Amino acid sequence: MLDIVLPSEANNNYRGHPASLYFFILITTVTVLRSLAHILLPDGGAESIATIDIDVGGREVIILIFAYWGLSQLLLGLFFILVIIRYRNLIPLMYILIFLEYTLRLIIGQFKSIETQGTAPGAIGNLILPVIAVIFFLLSIKSQDT
Repeated sequence: MLDIVLPSEANNNYRGHPASLYFFILITTVTVLRSLAHILLPDGGAESIATIDIDVGGREVIILIFAYWGLSQLLLGLFFILVIIRYRNLIPLMYILIFLEYTLRLIIGQFKSIETQGTAPGAIGNLILPVIAVIFFLLSIKSQDT
């Protein structure tokens, strides 16, 4: 299984279940779109999406941090696109990264929680995506050759 997750050569020879590939394309699209929202929205999405009251001291800092976060998401999304186009055999590894990202968001959110005016879409995603990532990881390592 280690050879499936960390292949000695990155190539476009994906052998997992097609549903796992299609869901990875969906996750990639969402990652790129949310990154652009954080970069391009006037409030970085802090108030308009995450429902954080930014009418406080440090408003510009909050917006800047959201834009920086958007840049990190965009870089990850671009890497995901590269995997889709050229290195599909790395999709199982990408599901491990997705699992880790969303699980660690949950954990960090427990220690560094903030008050919001509502429930942000990301808060819901943080709860369900670790489970979904495990399911699609398992599908991605299930060889369709057999």
